[in-house]
Amino acid sequence: MEKIRLEILGLSSSQSQAGSFALVLGEEGRNRRLPIIIGMFEAQAIAIELEKITSNRPMTHDLFKSFAQAFAYNIHEIIISDLREGVFYAKIVCSTAGAYKRVEIDSRPSDAIAIGLRFDVPIYTYENILSEAGIVLADEEEEDAPKKKTPEKGKKTSVNLKDYAVEELEIMLQEALTNENYERAAKIRDEINKKK
Repeated sequence: MEKIRLEILGLSSSQSQAGSFALVLGEEGRNRRLPIIIGMFEAQAIAIELEKITSNRPMTHDLFKSFAQAFAYNIHEIIISDLREGVFYAKIVCSTAGAYKRVEIDSRPSDAIAIGLRFDVPIYTYENILSEAGIVLADEEEEDAPKKKTPEKGKKTSVNLKDYAVEELEIMLQEALTNENYERAAKIRDEINKKK
């Protein structure tokens, strides 16, 4: 299966789940996005490495890096390898120095990415995962599509995504992406996939 390279586009706190974050990965050179909901500690580990902050004591992922280097393990790449029942799975591809055989270690994507950042290795996924869980950003001409009416200011409405048609959900998905609300976009994407 051909691998598709991803880059980290953003990390934002979850609006609806306390302690959760949305990690947004983007297909390199294209407009598809892959939002993954991750925990607070993994988000912190990723953010610290992205910002090149050095902590006084090593964090778990720093310890993994020191351990791997001490025993001459090389990390080659991170692969978001599977998606089952809405849960992402990843592999850390590594080998020992001088070894020709690569080994794939199962991991949560958040941990694999935190480790991959520390080793400065590429992140990949497969087409079937991007097709199923990816979100396509609208082209400029699609931005002119009619928007669903929003309730008047001050009025609260209960929104159940199951009540919308696929066409309406696709418009809502584009609005969520425009507003960079990737967590909501992921929920809408999942509802669209259920209806297809």
